[in-house]
Amino acid sequence: MPHFQIDYSANLEEVVDMAALCEVIRATAAQIETFPLAGIRVRATRVDYCAMADGSPKHGFLDLSIRLRAGRPEDVKKAAVERIFAALKEFVAPAMATQSIALSAEMRDIDADLSPKFGNVRDHLETSA
Repeated sequence: MPHFQIDYSANLEEVVDMAALCEVIRATAAQIETFPLAGIRVRATRVDYCAMADGSPKHGFLDLSIRLRAGRPEDVKKAAVERIFAALKEFVAPAMATQSIALSAEMRDIDADLSPKFGNVRDHLETSA
């Protein structure tokens, strides 16, 4: 862990490079000591149907959900979510200069007893990573 899930309105695809945003989130998370490199996952899902604010289709949204195993101190989690959210805001700033966009983020703990994991990513990490 952590897993980053970006949900975004379809009307943002023309103004935000979602693949590049995923990489920015991954690279930022990789610099945060509390996040194990092998556990970082970033994915983005386009939402084709949504309704916002006054109902105008010009509005868009980008919601970042961060899930991670429980056990980290609150101050560590707060610093991490603030750093990730700052990277998100900086990345989408050019798009926000021309389009109505709502940004949000939420970090939540996952109970390890109820979330089994298995994988061999660590066996395949490049030594320079």
